[in-house]
Order: sequence, then C-alpha cells, then structure tokens
Amino acid sequence: MRLNSLVVRVLLTGALLFAFVACQSKQGSSDVMASVDGRKIYRSDVEKYYQNQTAGSDRHPTAEQATTVKLGILKELIENEILMHRAEKLGLLATDEEVDRKLTEIKSPYSQEQFDQKLKEKKITLDDFKRDLRRSLTVEKVLNKEITSKINISDQDISDYYNAHKSEFNLIEPQYHVAQIWVTTQPNPQVHNFQNSKAQNEAEARKKIQMLMNRLDSGDDFATLAMNFSEDTETSSNGGDLGFAPESSLRNTDPFTRDAVMKLKPGQYSPIITVANPSSKQVFGFRIVRLIAKEPAGQRELSDPRVQQGIRQQLRERREQLLKSAYYEDLRDHAKVQNYFAGDILRTNGNAK
Repeated sequence: MRLNSLVVRVLLTGALLFAFVACQSKQGSSDVMASVDGRKIYRSDVEKYYQNQTAGSDRHPTAEQATTVKLGILKELIENEILMHRAEKLGLLATDEEVDRKLTEIKSPYSQEQFDQKLKEKKITLDDFKRDLRRSLTVEKVLNKEITSKINISDQDISDYYNAHKSEFNLIEPQYHVAQIWVTTQPNPQVHNFQNSKAQNEAEARKKIQMLMNRLDSGDDFATLAMNFSEDTETSSNGGDLGFAPESSLRNTDPFTRDAVMKLKPGQYSPIITVANPSSKQVFGFRIVRLIAKEPAGQRELSDPRVQQGIRQQLRERREQLLKSAYYEDLRDHAKVQNYFAGDILRTNGNAK
C-alpha cells in the first residue's frame, strides 16, 4: 500500500512539474514577448521602439493605449524576424559595408552633432540605428529577389491601360500626383488599415501622427506606413495614393494642405498638417502629404516616354503591393510564431503590461 501511495505521489509530482514547465514554455519568460522559429523577441526591444515612436509627444498614453501600440510594434518585429530568417536561408543578409554605405548617405545632410542630437531625440543609440538599417536593407534585398525582380510589365499592359484611361492623359491644367497619411480625431469603424490602427480622440491622433512623422524622418517608406496606419478609408490600402489632382482642386482644399503641396518637390513630404473647422477651430484630423509627381497641362500621347514610364511605374507598384501582401501571408503561414504578449493580454483581460 505504501509503495502504491509513493508511486502515485511520484507520478503526480512529475505530472505537476511537466505542466509547470509546459506552461512556462508556452508563456515565455517575463522579458521575452514573442518567438519566431525559436528566436526570441525581447521586451527591451519593444520598449525601445515604443519610446522611439512616442518621442516628441507631450501627452502620456493610458495603459490600454500603450499596450495597443506595443502590440502593433511587436507584430512588426515578428514580421521582420520572419523576413530575416528567410534572408539567412537565401544568403541575403545585409553586409557591414552596405550598412555603412547607407549610414553615410543618411548622415550626409547633417553635421555629426546634428545627427547625434536626432538619435538622442529618438532615444536610440547608433548601434540601434545600424541594426535597424541592417534589417531594412536585408528586407529590401529579400523583397527585391522574391518579388520585385520577378514583376514584368509588358508593352501590351501599358497600351491596354492607356487605351482604357486615355482621358486621364488629357491635362487641361497642371496635375499634382499626391499621396497622404491621414489620422482622424474621431474613431471610424470603416477604417481597415493593415495594423487595424485607429485613433480614438484628438490626443491619440496627435500622438499617432507624430509617431508616423518620426518614422518617416527615420527613413521608413511612405506608402508602407500609409497601408499600415493611415485612416483614410479610400487610400490606405494602396499606400495613401490620391492619384493626380488638377491644380484648381487644390484651391478648394484647406489652405494649409494646398500651400504645403505647392511648396513640395516630387519625392518630398510635408510637415504635419492640422485640419480643422476654420470657424469653430474644431480639429478633424492630421495629415502628411507627399508629392509623387507634377505634370504640366496638355495632351499626353502613348508615344510620350513619360506616359509609358508613369503607367509602367503605376502598374508595377500596384502589382508589387499585391504580391508583397501575399508573400508576407505565405511566410507567416510557414513560420512558427508564438506571441506571448498577445496571450498575456487575453489571459489578463487587457491588463497586460
């Protein structure tokens, strides 16, 4: 009897120990927020990006708002880690020489003191910045090999598009090709950006648009940020692209947006623009606009190299965005991802820190 009792206790103790270890393995340690194919993503990294994205704002988010932002940051880090893993398999990790070359390019407009100050403002070190550069260059190399290099836009594709949209190339006045990132002060249930990111009030909107400006200044791609975060229901899915607009239409928009667009050169983006009711001063939202191109008035024929180039670029960008989205989904399906932070949020009913 005593032996049987001892065996039972041993088995029970073993079962409890196994359950404890399994639970620890499932949830991860307190400083690990996720893992991708066994590689850990640490809380310190998420906190560092959180501080970087919220730098420059004088408003403190609620605990729930902070958790939402961190969850979005973690999602991006998971996607980046998946791509980095793919890059290793393909032998496409960015080299030290490539990182140093890109760093020199980014630093060129600034003095060393100015550049150091920018890093300080964003609460990151030079090593942090170089690590992010390596990651972004690596991702670019992977996507170029797997996606961009395989896209072929034929002359027939261009001809078909021109014939179907010929009236678009009859420009009776100068045209401005503009994209925007829009953040509203009022929650809109129709917003469906890739990150499902929606500001709930003016304070959140101010914080969010500042975060996006910080990321643009750090070299993030405008179209990618628009797809992930813009709250414009019509354009977020295509990188914020508003298409071409005649000069006269700019006169009908708010004066701050009009003046900003008129001052931009192709490829540049504006400062943060506050959109408000001129009478009541009620703030509706905030936007950042980017001038993609400017076209003078007149009819454009298919034989015009600018027309062909413009159509080719537009078709390429559309196809590239579609293929990138599908590629990300396919990689995620084949990766072993454990998001401990998301699990903690669910277990604590939204009280995870």
